[in-house]
Amino acid sequence: MNAPDTTTAGPAAPPPAVPDVDLVRRIGRGGFGEVWLGVNRATGGLKAVKIIPLAPGGQRTDPAGREIVSLSQLESQRISRHPNLLDIQHVGRTDEVLFSLMDAADDVSGRPAANDPAYRPATLALKLEQGPLPADECLRCARELAAGLAHLHAAGMVHRDVKPSNCLFVGRALKLADFGLLVPAAAHVSRLGTVRYMPPDGRMDLRSDVYAAGLVIYEMLTGLPAEAFPRLGPRAREIAADPVLTHLNRVAIQAASRDHHARHPHAGELLAAIEDVPLRRPRRRQFAAWAAVGVAAAVLATAAFWTRSTAERPGTGDVAAATPTTIAANFISTPFEATVLVDGVMLVGPDGRPLTTPCTATGVAGGQRRVTFRHPLRGELDAGTIDFATTREVIARWP
Repeated sequence: MNAPDTTTAGPAAPPPAVPDVDLVRRIGRGGFGEVWLGVNRATGGLKAVKIIPLAPGGQRTDPAGREIVSLSQLESQRISRHPNLLDIQHVGRTDEVLFSLMDAADDVSGRPAANDPAYRPATLALKLEQGPLPADECLRCARELAAGLAHLHAAGMVHRDVKPSNCLFVGRALKLADFGLLVPAAAHVSRLGTVRYMPPDGRMDLRSDVYAAGLVIYEMLTGLPAEAFPRLGPRAREIAADPVLTHLNRVAIQAASRDHHARHPHAGELLAAIEDVPLRRPRRRQFAAWAAVGVAAAVLATAAFWTRSTAERPGTGDVAAATPTTIAANFISTPFEATVLVDGVMLVGPDGRPLTTPCTATGVAGGQRRVTFRHPLRGELDAGTIDFATTREVIARWP
């Protein structure tokens, strides 16, 4: 909700007055308010200060009022502090604004926050501008995101705005932030948040948070934007070769399924799935060709080229997701460099050249299809009949 502020010029007007805190510079902004770096007048300590203007009387939209309701819900549920939730230390108001005080995020360089013009708060969004995360860091951040979200879900609350820019790093730990859209879990709540991280079924419940978290994990492991899901992109080979990244890819595919019921029902189960990471790659000598994704029979992943209905835009209600006639699927083999045939037809890329494993193919016909891998040194390997109505990744291994 509050993206880092990249402007270098000072604000046109002086910052609003906040009791006991001097606002130094704006470090983030969003649709409903701004975040400032502040200095405590008594201690000199740095704080992040979220500022939301109070709406004039009679105005229909009242972001400050919504924020108060959300923070009141957070407090009424007695949600204790959690190491992966940004702690809100104080909420107050003046005649002009609602404000809340929080720990300032680390600098994007990894150093602690500093009262320096070069300071930029470290968000996951800024990290991802540099590309995908290393496997160990990707696993750690996925765990921390799911752990913080699971704490909210255990208290019966839905975040509704899980995305990289709302994941901050404080003391190098990932902390989920921005609780302005927090609501109690219910069958139907209004569609507020960031459209690209909203599920296509339109149901903003616990599974909608899981859907968004799955897309965030996907972005961490591929370095691609959420709209590209489930393509693996340039990192396909590395993901296929690394058991940790392969595992996280499977978790993300289930979490971000188009099918509401195929997702993990809450973030606690998402966290458990992440924790089930393999310690090392299995060593199997016998023939194996199997459809991956632990619960592949229930998975319907989002293809990047599907056209989203108007129901995905806020305020349009619930519409069941249409069953696609074509899908996007991952194909991985050991060894690599195998071509893939579906019903005897070789898969090719946009340039007309045959795709070789590991690869992501778009436009694969849905339904049950015969899949064959053809390697220049190992020959053909029949993967059998794969039901692409439920499976989005096929892995084959020559004996």
